[in-house]
Amino acid sequence: MNYKHLQYFWTVARMGGVVKASEHLHVTPQTISGQIQLLEDHFGRPLFQKKGRKLELTETGQLAFSYAQDIFNLGAELDQVVRQPRGVARPIELRVGLADAVPKLVACRLLEPVLHSTQRFKVVCREWKLDSLLAELAVHRLDLVLSDTPLPPTLSVQGFNHRLGGSTVGFYATPALLPKIKGGFPACLDDVPLLIPGTESALGVKLLQWLGKHKLKPQVVGEFDDGALLQALGQHGHGVFMAPMVLDEEVRRQYGVHLVGEAQDLIEEFYVITVDRRLTHPGVAAIAQAAREGLFAAWSR
Repeated sequence: MNYKHLQYFWTVARMGGVVKASEHLHVTPQTISGQIQLLEDHFGRPLFQKKGRKLELTETGQLAFSYAQDIFNLGAELDQVVRQPRGVARPIELRVGLADAVPKLVACRLLEPVLHSTQRFKVVCREWKLDSLLAELAVHRLDLVLSDTPLPPTLSVQGFNHRLGGSTVGFYATPALLPKIKGGFPACLDDVPLLIPGTESALGVKLLQWLGKHKLKPQVVGEFDDGALLQALGQHGHGVFMAPMVLDEEVRRQYGVHLVGEAQDLIEEFYVITVDRRLTHPGVAAIAQAAREGLFAAWSR
């Protein structure tokens, strides 16, 4: 493979067009087009397709772009490391896939041991749907996936679940919303505005079952895959929202809310998924150990 051709392709994909790429690289558009054609001949498949006046990546183009991104980012890192003073150790890269259902506060706490470690790490975090992250994990483009559910048996991905722990779930509301919430918990949630996680998420499924078990009928004012958006809306008083009780003090302090009640029979669990049975990467091992001995120590069961 000619990496000059790959660089031209990568630049066009990043810049969104041949003309912008030619200006950036200080070569003619005809040169770039010719080099990309040679790369397409090498692969035997088109990398771009025209849509109106725009160029869009084909499926092969998207795959090639993701690998080109890694190649040239690694080249930039090499340049940076070589220019560092002698004796400065290169940081260990930890590529984390974060399932979008995992609360951001939980993810932050899980990553803290690596960020505060005496051993230098470079954390690269990608947030996506779980099935997409597992596909990246399968081809070793991620070191681990943080998820609120174990590896689904329906996916043909070779991987191993490492349970970090679990937490009961708390229901929270702003001071302005509290007067509408009357009676004991959980009956007080009846006819109260409630913000819920996506019903395809592990917690979303458990919540619906829990509401049915207790014969509760709240006003579901919104369903969100993005947990950060859900909690932001809860912070602004648009409805009661949930958070793991392991973060109770932090949630109340950060969002200025009150605990309505704790659902002892509603458990949110968290997992690290890897391609290895043993946690050999020092960053992955540090996350698992800190979670089990710290964040989830009192809640793991």
